[in-house]
Amino acid sequence: MSKKVVTFGEIMLRLSTPGYLRIAQSKEFVATYGGGEANVAVSLANYGIDVEFVSRIPKNDIGRACTMELQKYGVSTDKVIYGGDRLGIYFLETGAVSRGSKVIYDRANSAISEIKLGMINWEKVFEGVEWFHWTGITPAISQGAADACLEAINVANKMGVTVSCDLNYRKNLWKYGKSCGEVMPALVAGTDVVLGNEEDAAMALGIHPEGVDVTAGHVEGAAYESVSKQIMVKYPRVKKVITTLRGSINANHNTWAGVLWDGKTLFESPGYQITHIVDRVGGGDSFMGGLIYGLLTYEGDDQQALNFAVAASCLKHTIYGDFNQVTVDEVEKLMGGDASGRVAR
Repeated sequence: MSKKVVTFGEIMLRLSTPGYLRIAQSKEFVATYGGGEANVAVSLANYGIDVEFVSRIPKNDIGRACTMELQKYGVSTDKVIYGGDRLGIYFLETGAVSRGSKVIYDRANSAISEIKLGMINWEKVFEGVEWFHWTGITPAISQGAADACLEAINVANKMGVTVSCDLNYRKNLWKYGKSCGEVMPALVAGTDVVLGNEEDAAMALGIHPEGVDVTAGHVEGAAYESVSKQIMVKYPRVKKVITTLRGSINANHNTWAGVLWDGKTLFESPGYQITHIVDRVGGGDSFMGGLIYGLLTYEGDDQQALNFAVAASCLKHTIYGDFNQVTVDEVEKLMGGDASGRVAR
């Protein structure tokens, strides 16, 4: 497929405790890599999409190992810029049943946090590109990262590149003196496709759903139609609003679905019961990766694109690590109703 996608953001070294150990119990950590936009890029590469990940990464052995990991999955890192002293780190303690997972960030003064306007030649990055994806995590890192993200969106708009965003509110990141609500609206104003959930919409855009309790174990998709309409009124460029519907019964058992509003129709996906979660980190990113693939591949069929995104992210919950390492055939098999998990011989 000739369509090319660019994603921009921070990739980190992920250090997670083995199994369900608490950080205080663990004598070792399992090292992998991950980050919202890189996770989306890996999903797309696995689906055969030409994809480029753009970031600022330190020129040292950790940075090299990180780019090599992305290249292994077919993600291009040719437009990565090098500089700074360190790659950000995050520690993950995986929860079980009534104990939720916990993330501790160690990403202050990371290479991308020190990025500045003009460091990336966005005109060159977007040559021959159809789609640009960013998330609300990047502008939360630093003022420089927020500026670079807005710079990218403005150039993408000028060059006719479709822009998507996962609102991804992270309360532990907004520490440089500006709030999410101050920064995000200017970026969303240049975005065509918006993904989020009820907390993201409230914290990033000040838009609230009505009558929704995500702790009830089941979330009604129709409750989000009002949120989608409010976003489109406030941000006229936005053409599609997608909401992930996660009902958290416990740390190992979630319900999972999604809705898509195109300005006229609210499309609802089938719902899944994910009863034995292996790793839910990257679940939203795998949804976004599936959605971008679906919107590029099933043009004009938003229902099919949404169904692909939900099935892809359902499968991600069975895979360890940030990256969704599944194929189009595996996703389509689940979409077709085969959730048996039988051995393929």
